[in-house]
Amino acid sequence: MKLRDLLIVAPEVQEALAKGQAVVALESTIIAHGMPFPKNLETALRVEARIREEGAIPATIAIINGHLRVGLNAEELELFGREGQKAAKVSRRDIPFVLAKQQNGATTVASTMIIAAMAGIKVFATGGIGGVHRGATTTLDISADLQELAQTSVAVVSAGAKSILDLGLTLEYLETHGVPVIGYQTDHFPAFYTRSSGLEVNYRVDAPKDIAKVLQYKWGMGLHGGVLVANPIPEQFSLSPAVIESKIEAALSEAHAQEIMGKALTPFLLAKIESLTAGSSLAANIELVLNNARLGAQIAVELAKKEEN
Repeated sequence: MKLRDLLIVAPEVQEALAKGQAVVALESTIIAHGMPFPKNLETALRVEARIREEGAIPATIAIINGHLRVGLNAEELELFGREGQKAAKVSRRDIPFVLAKQQNGATTVASTMIIAAMAGIKVFATGGIGGVHRGATTTLDISADLQELAQTSVAVVSAGAKSILDLGLTLEYLETHGVPVIGYQTDHFPAFYTRSSGLEVNYRVDAPKDIAKVLQYKWGMGLHGGVLVANPIPEQFSLSPAVIESKIEAALSEAHAQEIMGKALTPFLLAKIESLTAGSSLAANIELVLNNARLGAQIAVELAKKEEN
């Protein structure tokens, strides 16, 4: 099986890449597994529109009928919105199995990075990355997203890591594997629903053009691997750290009681927290994704300018 038979890049995305224009990758798990229908579809369309407003082309990534798809149309976005958790949740290890079975698969951060890199896309905007789960010292539950950041040359713009995780250990893991963590206009690592975890980032950078310059130097000298751009949720949508932590603890306790783990854990926790916060966590999630899409597009535009010169 040849790559050209597996990888299908939408004409608009293909043309933009050929011309050296800005393109921003987007994952599909956030559509299928991250939010209920129709809110997930509405959000996906708003995120793509936000990227276009900033002068870049959106490329939502997924697996459809056994093909790696880069750039989905409105009907395909709706397909994942309606399928929800019926669509396979696809990380690195799952890709060949979903392809072999010619299934539909929603891509996580890790698999989106892989497929984006195959297509030549260098910037990816998401909500929050996976990381080291709480209690990982005994469970060894560590997201494949972190290892992908260590080896795949894509810049990931997120609101930090999901606050259901052990953020301290997540940052330690990234440091061990040489992944730079940039704080966009902040000295502290954001905690998804809240603007700060109290943990410091490696570097603070205050302008998209300066982030693009860092990426150009890193990859230009052959330093392979990703960069995590930590972009805090806008202040007006940030939730109270004390309140959200109490909800996370309650959700974790219920997950433990029901013996929920592995791939099912994160979707369960996010849904439970949404219920416990009467929907305010979902509203915050949507706003932080939109905010990351804006910054991702700005970085992609600046990177395209630098590569043109």
